[in-house]
Amino acid sequence: MENIAILAQLVIAGSIVIVWVFRFDNIVEEFKQYGLSDLTRNMVGASKISLATLLVVGIFFKAVVLVSALLMAFLMVCAQIAHIKVQNPFIKYVPSFLLLLLSLFVAAVDAGLI
Repeated sequence: MENIAILAQLVIAGSIVIVWVFRFDNIVEEFKQYGLSDLTRNMVGASKISLATLLVVGIFFKAVVLVSALLMAFLMVCAQIAHIKVQNPFIKYVPSFLLLLLSLFVAAVDAGLI
């Protein structure tokens, strides 16, 4: 199970980097749609990239995994709320929902619940 959790950590981190670095123009449009400020967008982005980095570091230094995964899950819940608020189509909910599930899975494995 630990190997699957490590794979999940890499998938989460990779997804965050792809979306927040290479597809940043989409993020700018989405945050405008949500009515959120540039400062909020930048803080969320910095937080997600930092947490993604900590999830990769957590492969080698386990002490950071639980908190990083739970905070990432919290940010994904916030993303779900933002999608609900602007009534996006269901397909827009899917990526953040999958990352929420993966983050909770990583946290559960690290906590010894699974």
